[in-house]
Amino acid sequence: MADGKMNFPGVRADVSNEFDEATNLIRGGQERSQFDETAEAIYATSGYVYRTAAEAEAAFAGEHDRYIYSRYGNPTVTTFEERLRLLEGAEACLATASGMAAVYASLACMVSAGEKVVGSRALFGSCHVILAEILPRMGVETVLVDGTSLDEWDAALAGGAKAVFLETPSNPGLEVIDLAAVAERAKAVGAMVIVDNVFASPVLQKPLELGADVVVYSATKHIDGQGRTMGGAILGPDEYINKTVMGFTRHTGPSLSPFNAWVLTKGLETIRLRVEAASRAAEELATRLVADPRVASVRYPTLACHPQHDLAMKQMSMGGTIFTVDVGSKERAFTFVDALRLMDISNNVGDSKSLVTHPATTTHRRLPEEARAAVGIGPGMVRVSVGLESVEDLYRDLDQALG
Repeated sequence: MADGKMNFPGVRADVSNEFDEATNLIRGGQERSQFDETAEAIYATSGYVYRTAAEAEAAFAGEHDRYIYSRYGNPTVTTFEERLRLLEGAEACLATASGMAAVYASLACMVSAGEKVVGSRALFGSCHVILAEILPRMGVETVLVDGTSLDEWDAALAGGAKAVFLETPSNPGLEVIDLAAVAERAKAVGAMVIVDNVFASPVLQKPLELGADVVVYSATKHIDGQGRTMGGAILGPDEYINKTVMGFTRHTGPSLSPFNAWVLTKGLETIRLRVEAASRAAEELATRLVADPRVASVRYPTLACHPQHDLAMKQMSMGGTIFTVDVGSKERAFTFVDALRLMDISNNVGDSKSLVTHPATTTHRRLPEEARAAVGIGPGMVRVSVGLESVEDLYRDLDQALG
């Protein structure tokens, strides 16, 4: 077929929808070879061979249902794409080499000079660069709004837009956006809604069910979730994924390697167990810290003090694995982070190991100070990504570091 993919025996796409999510996370998209292996195989190949020149011609013409080049499609990558597709409930999925490759491809494949993209202001640093710097250099108008203000969405979408891009919850401030309300406004003007769902993960939030058109992930986070590899994914309508996005990525090359796809496929087997366990721990730690006088503030979606608490509980099944604490100043934040004995300093999130970072000087350092302040990233904010360690051990570590 034209997209360079094909189906092999296993849990096929035409029967996978008969199974529950837990079953699909273990068996969805499995492609067994003639050797009938138990674990998914790694097809570590860049290309594929043909018996005749005519067969190669037919394959490149899209007349044969087969793989033709691993930049276009690979059996191991297809297994990952199908398993994630089943979890998300999307029509189609395309994997990429990283989460940022997914973000960029999801927009660049469809926007042209003179068109407009509207985005929420609270974005991961690299996402902000794509919207505020890279797309404008291509002649694309970008407008950033307060994602929690429907009035600002209305004003920015007036006159139409090609796409809407947002994160909810946002990185790192955990701002929650009303997906259904924004999607309704975007679709009224013909804009495609793209949601970065990394912080919630496909386990805790289903943007497509709330009105989004496309979902993007950094699979490096919860999907792998064990600090081993990088990857990304774009999920959405079949025509958008297999024509618009594939038409862009097959020529620009942000393809996922077979080995990384295999690691991510195995990560999906345990994603629900990991995300739910880490979310329970994050909620408990945030609840303990919110009453601690040594902390200026704590931000976590299930806390009553979160500005969008009710909306978060409507859109998400749990609060997620990440919370933030503000200890008042950069100096206190550095002292706190440096004093941690169990948690590691790292800019990653969604890992089985608990990690902390100081967003103002790491992930969001390129943003001007006023831009950081506008989305709540102060000099005293520390982002905490909770892993799978003992909750009591983690709390003791936080407590002694605050002391």
